[in-house]
Amino acid sequence: MLDPQFIERNKQQLLEERQRLLEDIMVQKQTLKGEVDVDVEEADPDIIEREKSATLIEALESKLADVEHALKMIEAGQYGICERCGAEIPQERLEVKPEATLCIRCQAEVERLLRRGQNPQRGRWHFPVA
Repeated sequence: MLDPQFIERNKQQLLEERQRLLEDIMVQKQTLKGEVDVDVEEADPDIIEREKSATLIEALESKLADVEHALKMIEAGQYGICERCGAEIPQERLEVKPEATLCIRCQAEVERLLRRGQNPQRGRWHFPVA
């Protein structure tokens, strides 16, 4: 069982991370809006920069979704419990990756399924938090 003070520290860290991500996303979207009038030539540097910005926004939004999901797990009283198998997530993992909601074994299995193009079927997990 995780120490309530540890959970509170991680919650504050996740809230700060969420704010940073929201700000970064906003900056990137403003940058993307400013990149207009691109020429559709194959090697147009503006197109390449737009693609980079769009990819970065996608990555930031994915990280934001992970952070918000972890905050939901805290609010549900399930933080530190693997939502796939129900095992306790080691505190060491949560110190490194506070947004983790899967134990290392389940995270590896989910990544393996995704690499194979299979759906890890989140709805069938031990603690499916929407």
